[in-house]
Amino acid sequence: MTNKTITIYASEIKQYSRLEPRFYYNQSLLRKTFDKFGYEEIKDFATLKSGSTPEHYENRKTEEDCYFVESADIKRYSLNLSTVSFVSNEIHKSRTKLKIIPNDVLLSSAGSIGTVCIVPQKLKEGSTNQAVIRIRLKERNLTKFNPHFLVAFLNSQFSQIQIESFITSTNQRYLNMRNFGNYKIPKIDEQTIEKVSLKIQKAEKNEIEASLLLEKSQKLFYQKLSIDFSKIKKENFYSVNVSDFLKADLWSPKYLYPLYVNTLKAIQKKWKTVLLGEIAITKKGNEVGSENYNLHLGKGQNDIPFIRTSDFVNYEVDQFPDFFISEGIFSELNQDIKVGDMLFTKDGKIGMTAMITKNDRVIISSGISRLRLKDEAKKYNLTPEYLFLILSLKETGLYPSIRRTVIASTLPHLREERLKEIEIPVLDKSSIGKITKLVKRAFELKDEKKGLIKEAQKQIDDYFQI
Repeated sequence: MTNKTITIYASEIKQYSRLEPRFYYNQSLLRKTFDKFGYEEIKDFATLKSGSTPEHYENRKTEEDCYFVESADIKRYSLNLSTVSFVSNEIHKSRTKLKIIPNDVLLSSAGSIGTVCIVPQKLKEGSTNQAVIRIRLKERNLTKFNPHFLVAFLNSQFSQIQIESFITSTNQRYLNMRNFGNYKIPKIDEQTIEKVSLKIQKAEKNEIEASLLLEKSQKLFYQKLSIDFSKIKKENFYSVNVSDFLKADLWSPKYLYPLYVNTLKAIQKKWKTVLLGEIAITKKGNEVGSENYNLHLGKGQNDIPFIRTSDFVNYEVDQFPDFFISEGIFSELNQDIKVGDMLFTKDGKIGMTAMITKNDRVIISSGISRLRLKDEAKKYNLTPEYLFLILSLKETGLYPSIRRTVIASTLPHLREERLKEIEIPVLDKSSIGKITKLVKRAFELKDEKKGLIKEAQKQIDDYFQI
């Protein structure tokens, strides 16, 4: 191991009032880079704005509702549309100064500080809470910077080092927006900016196309299923027989909630169903201990992403989660996660789904189950892509999961034995084939997107030799 030595003057310690050696090493690295390349301050070519927290809700109530983004929704390069909240249109109109629109850049200033994404085209308009900094290029922007390059640069290792230097050193870590106005971007040659920007633009295009394909596969499933779920009543009061609880051995009111029970009955009247445990192997992940966690900035070159239930992003696993684990632990655990495996959250926010692609080399936590089809699935013409679609839908994935969820101490928990009881509707072979084709292509595009992001990230880090 090579020791890195720098000289720190007492005046610097007095100026910053910090005693972390890494802070001063990073300050030295930043100074050398800015002296070599020159720089632009972000406040000179972009406006910064943070939001506030109005009354909001998890699920959209009307088509008029607008998106409300919190810091936890911001992942590196992607806004997690699976978790964003909503506000009424009336509330949104009263927050026009806090509005976000496509191509705005969002930066988390609390929680996972420094994660950055671009507002996708799908989100036509929305707003944010106070833990998000909105970065919008000024109309008279004299630099060559653009939103796609900014996202790549701000997520780079060099940028994260500088962002860390702005974070408050109190018990509650926070990135002050006023301080961030002094953030510096080294002057970079136009050719590099263009190459990086084109990669991120292509990655964004892939994500848009993948999202449309998944939506198309969902519509195809609902059309073929041919059930009007809106006619199934949501009862506020209901009664059941004690024998029903005894039979299930699951003493939870949600298990016999009429909406969930009648949704399954409506499906079974038209289509054959098969138990998930009959057609798929389930295997939960592992807890590796927080002492083995490496943060994004401090991770080793070969460290492996550690995927928790909060690291599911738009039906895939986060490419840059909060924590990484050493390759030694990865090899020791040997979780045997392969391309095409499906992941399903069974703790915390239950019922979120993802598929593993070629660019995913991960360790999953114990709150996640890995699903892999058995040979028996061939009897029903089932595919990993079809199973993914079924479990990603409200009526066939979320409802059955909620029915079987119990509260373990304070956290919702779905036991694997109960997960295996979920009924999977079996459509005709032709429909399964069409759905499979759409979902498969969607995840090919997502995988290509991840490859493009890796290339752009490496190009920036190599530029500064970080």
